[in-house]
Amino acid sequence: MRVGLFGGSFDPPHRGHVAVARAAAEAFELERVLMAPVGRQPLKGVSTPFGDRLAMVGLACGGDKRLVASDVDAPRGDGVPNYTVDTLGRLRQEMAGVELFGIVGMDAFREMGKWREPERLMELAEWIVVTRPGYEGDVGGISGRAHLLDAVRVDVSATGLRERLRLGEDCSGLVPGAVLRYIAENGLYRGSAG
Repeated sequence: MRVGLFGGSFDPPHRGHVAVARAAAEAFELERVLMAPVGRQPLKGVSTPFGDRLAMVGLACGGDKRLVASDVDAPRGDGVPNYTVDTLGRLRQEMAGVELFGIVGMDAFREMGKWREPERLMELAEWIVVTRPGYEGDVGGISGRAHLLDAVRVDVSATGLRERLRLGEDCSGLVPGAVLRYIAENGLYRGSAG
């Protein structure tokens, strides 16, 4: 079985996230893509509560059986940030025999040297590195452990999206309808900066 871990803020999950998950599943024959909102990121803050982000990811998956909203990266009880290396290590133990792939944008991949235990990250999983406008390139020098996915051309910035939602602008082309309804019903993003 081939499983991908697609982590991130998902604040909020948008059509770009869904397009990446589906393209990775298709191109790398992944039977499951765990779309896992991070509880507490060590490198940047997240403003929306974890439970809301997990619920929105579930809605964004839209019935595609390959895509699964996962709480594998839920906030830790001890308040320590969530580190991808710990999550992958846990998945490796729980899913023995599975081919594990991390799914990450080119921008984040270029910063992996700043992540906790970058060498171990490469040992625990193969990496699907997704390009987007402004973040093209190659995965140079990581023979056989990192693979480029350049089939996704949906350019959505979560930061810009949050601002548009805050201002009450129409985001129907950027966010799945079920997620937009959840945002409206729960009063998320409106009237708060960032």
